[in-house]
Amino acid sequence: MSHEEPGEGPTQVVQDTGRRRLLSALWPPRVTRAQLVVALLLFGLGLGLAIQVRSNSDSSALRGARQEDLVRILDELDGRTKRLEDEKAALEEQRRDLETSSNQAEEARRQTLEKERQLGILAGTVAAQGPGITLRVSDPEGLVEADMLLDVIQELRAAGAEAIQVNQERVVADTYFSDVDGGVRVDGKKISQPYEFEVIGKPEDLEPALKIPGGVIQTMEKEQATATVTRSPKIVVNALRAPNKPDYARSSSS
Repeated sequence: MSHEEPGEGPTQVVQDTGRRRLLSALWPPRVTRAQLVVALLLFGLGLGLAIQVRSNSDSSALRGARQEDLVRILDELDGRTKRLEDEKAALEEQRRDLETSSNQAEEARRQTLEKERQLGILAGTVAAQGPGITLRVSDPEGLVEADMLLDVIQELRAAGAEAIQVNQERVVADTYFSDVDGGVRVDGKKISQPYEFEVIGKPEDLEPALKIPGGVIQTMEKEQATATVTRSPKIVVNALRAPNKPDYARSSSS
């Protein structure tokens, strides 16, 4: 003979049994392969959306830029793209010359000498001439500092300058500028104003790079300096640098 607690009955027993079955079905959770694949796909989609939002946020900095800054960036990108295309075309022409030349050894020697001459110009160990510009900076207040002249060099390089000298000091890859009383030092050698830049390159690219709104010339003019640019079909860069022999680096070719 069974004894039931007050308030309990068959209905209560059935409900308790149903709860236990429901809990046993839900816990521990059973994940099927299909559910796992769907979860991974949803995770990947969410990660992609997060990356896209981050990318859009990074590019938002350009939205607040001034119009002249955007024009300057666009001009620089166009100029660099054009120079890369020209370099690619020159390399393809060299390859064709080597493939079609009847005397490939002589053609290879000619190209080697030409490359040596080009590297000599970049290293400042040989003189160069060609079209370009002259930039003359007069600074009566003495407010033009080394970092401003370095900005000029960077703008000229970005615009495709191939050879530069400042007051008879050759500018190469490792050239540095520093301030000193009464002037500026270039690679440790003092130069005084007026600062005169002789630059070989395409004048149509060099001059606008210096004169863009907010550019280096406008910056120097705010310091009461006067900067004039003159285009020329022939600029001579004849200041030379002594070749540096590396202390540790050696050729890896056999």
